[in-house]
Amino acid sequence: MKIARKVLIEEFGSPENMKIVSVELPSPAAGEVQLRQTALGLNFIDIYQRKGVYPLQLPTGLGHEAAGVIEAVGAGVTDFKPGDRVAYMNAGLGAYADFRNVPADRLVHIPDGVPAENAVALLFKGITAQYLLRKTHEVKKGEIILVHAAAGGVGQILCQWAKALGAFVIGTAGSPEKCAVAKACGADIVIDYSKENWVETLLAATNGKKANVVYDSVGKNTFLKSLDCAAQFGLVVLFGAASGPAPAIDPEILNKKGCLFLTRPSVFPHNSDPAIFQANAAEVFEAIRAGIIKPHIGNKFSLSEIAAAHKAAEARATEGATIIIP
Repeated sequence: MKIARKVLIEEFGSPENMKIVSVELPSPAAGEVQLRQTALGLNFIDIYQRKGVYPLQLPTGLGHEAAGVIEAVGAGVTDFKPGDRVAYMNAGLGAYADFRNVPADRLVHIPDGVPAENAVALLFKGITAQYLLRKTHEVKKGEIILVHAAAGGVGQILCQWAKALGAFVIGTAGSPEKCAVAKACGADIVIDYSKENWVETLLAATNGKKANVVYDSVGKNTFLKSLDCAAQFGLVVLFGAASGPAPAIDPEILNKKGCLFLTRPSVFPHNSDPAIFQANAAEVFEAIRAGIIKPHIGNKFSLSEIAAAHKAAEARATEGATIIIP
């Protein structure tokens, strides 16, 4: 029986509530594989869950995404074998660990030539961008889209991929340095939304043109102004809350702002079916292979530094992807 190190929380709250514990890991059950995890993804949903914004049954592990090498397979597993490099982003909570048993139908093979760290930097965030650009709204050539937090992990991929689809991309970020990152990722115009009159600055830069789609992962600090940036009959996609939950609104405001559409999607329902997940992941890996999206690993932490990693992400002191090395 193997000894695994994993993160555990027994109460919601600060990063210090995350404890690293050692547990006995049994052999994989039927339909499972045992992974030696080599890189772990940190995503903002991890912070929401650790704080209790999205309540979980306690005690609980944390983390949704990892890459690793299969060490053993359980009965009935035919698509994977020991030595295979694999990744996942929706195999149940508990990715913050060095060894783990996971259901085989939640795994994807990492293509040859793609390092495990790049797979972790791009899989969860890439699949998020994939459903936003291809399913929530199928972005077409010539459309104007606005991407908030465009220097973040998902934001960078949205800018790269939307530009490849032929969209005119407006990005926002919270500092001159982050604006430069968003510009390098393909944004045609980048606005510093830490400035008080950023909406006016944006509209001046576009000669008054507004976005067909606004992708808002920031929430509280941007949501109401996002409504002012959407064109008539435009779509506002609220898919995160990095600054806190978006304020409640009277639906009538959508009419007054231009008969807008508003949606609050999530990556997990879009990938709940294993076959659909496989297809979506294949599209992401093809975009990587084609050079449409590129990894940008801005920060690396060890598993023992998980509290520091959460603090940096929560303070929005990171850009690009943050990965954890077990």
